[in-house]
Amino acid sequence: MPPARLTFTQPFRALLIIFCLLGTTSEIIRAEIVKILESDGGMVVSASFYASEAGADILSRGGNAVDAAVAAAFVLAVTHPSAGNIGGGGFLVYAGSDGSSRSFDFREKAPLAAHENMYLDSSGRLKGGSNHSGLLSTGVPGSVAGLAMSHKELGSLPWNTLLQPAVTLAEEGFPVTAGLHRDLQQGRLAYLCSQYEETRTAFLSPDGDLLKEGELLVQKELAETLKRIRDRGPKGFYRGKTAKLLADFMEDRGGIITEKDLRLYRAFEREPVRSDYRDLTILSMPPPSSGGLTLALMLNILETLMPQVPEEGKEENIHLIAEVMRSAYMVRAEGMGDPDFSNAADMRKALEPAFAESLAKRITLDRAGTSRIPEHFLDSHESMETTHLSVVDADGNAVSLTTTLEQSYGCGIIAGGLGFFLNNEMGDFNPVPGYTDSTGLIGTPANRIAPEKRMLSSMTPSIVLRNGSVRLILGSPGGRTIINSVLLTILRVFDSRMPLEDAVALPRFHHQWFPDALRVENGLLDETELNALKSRGHRIDTRPYGYQGRVMAIYIDETGRRKAVADPRSPDGSAAAASP
Repeated sequence: MPPARLTFTQPFRALLIIFCLLGTTSEIIRAEIVKILESDGGMVVSASFYASEAGADILSRGGNAVDAAVAAAFVLAVTHPSAGNIGGGGFLVYAGSDGSSRSFDFREKAPLAAHENMYLDSSGRLKGGSNHSGLLSTGVPGSVAGLAMSHKELGSLPWNTLLQPAVTLAEEGFPVTAGLHRDLQQGRLAYLCSQYEETRTAFLSPDGDLLKEGELLVQKELAETLKRIRDRGPKGFYRGKTAKLLADFMEDRGGIITEKDLRLYRAFEREPVRSDYRDLTILSMPPPSSGGLTLALMLNILETLMPQVPEEGKEENIHLIAEVMRSAYMVRAEGMGDPDFSNAADMRKALEPAFAESLAKRITLDRAGTSRIPEHFLDSHESMETTHLSVVDADGNAVSLTTTLEQSYGCGIIAGGLGFFLNNEMGDFNPVPGYTDSTGLIGTPANRIAPEKRMLSSMTPSIVLRNGSVRLILGSPGGRTIINSVLLTILRVFDSRMPLEDAVALPRFHHQWFPDALRVENGLLDETELNALKSRGHRIDTRPYGYQGRVMAIYIDETGRRKAVADPRSPDGSAAAASP
């Protein structure tokens, strides 16, 4: 019996047009946003058309995929402040046209003064109920170190050339976009501006009001910070004036990051996770990202079960995939963390076919499983706000890069005198040692706080190969939903053979073990299909006003033709191509 092909709702390209027009009144801005773009040359797709254009310009000037990714990432720090950053961290996966593959880990680290009980009161409960607020939530930033390391190893153009677009946009300003304006009016940024003086001041117009769409956002302090990075490389961030200003700001406001923390920070090169699915090879990020291993495990389980899947109805496929998600996310919670503090060999059991087969045997096709906390679990929440960019150059070298501040705009505080938002990534550690509950709070040992430890992440920058050639470059924001957004896009492109724009735009679904609920984006299922899943025992969480992820992807067909798609869920997301 041949493997059954996954089936979903019929593609609806009109959704792309609807999403593209939502939330923007500026004809100029709308004209510059390109959601779908085809080209035979180099391409960049990201959450900001300014960043995509900057990356494409670098490609036009002879830069390679890494050069373009570095330039675009620094521009995101200027034009997409909710997640683009120099105050956070991330991961980069690279696939060369020569068959090489590499990955770079620049996840934030816990400061030297951090300890596993730092967020608990005398009764062992979270102080204030959260570990996501204030400067104590800030990890040591890694983005500058990681981008510099990637450029040193694989870049071609001079470093200062790559930084200049970001410097110019910060110093001379850019028109406030539809997405940024929305945040200033009714999003989290509006709240943060009401709470923190430095944050409010950064987004005020000359007459003292919050900036409106189309008005010029000038960031002089950020420009000076970027100039020091441009002129001195990572030393311009981790040492000297920037490091001192940041450490002094921390000391004055109750944070614990010091100049020593900054001086000691290092990015790492790690071996990419390489897994097979049918005739595909998937390259993704290893721990401290949980993304690559969890994605590989889900694909291994699916391939084991696929011949048994009937083609009778869409809900049967969603049921099966949801159960695969449930199983893999339990493994993720149990033992994944920073490989420098945990047993990396134990984590890599997710790649073993026998392990996937053992999990597949527990899944039934007619009934949802139950998420229970195993006894050995007696021993966190990830934000939806991250950003991703994908790049391919003229020679076929590919970069998949995901960065984050954790929550939207990180901890919400702009570092005094430096102009950039600080992360609140310490919230990705397991905050209450030994306590796991059904709401999603995880207390297992692998991801407990320790000095210089990197917190677990769900970021899943990935590159899909067929016969050794790059076919798909993708990633997404979305906290714990990231891995499933990447999974569904891969299945839709290669199993359901959807055009990339439909695979990205179609509503998504998500299960993460705890909470024990199947989250479904509005529009994916009709009432009959929802009831069919409920009859199998699924608790359905519909999200009519929410969204799952913002996938940025590039597909390369067998002829070498490229198509880039910016998720219509992203108000400012855009693709750009290098000049011929």
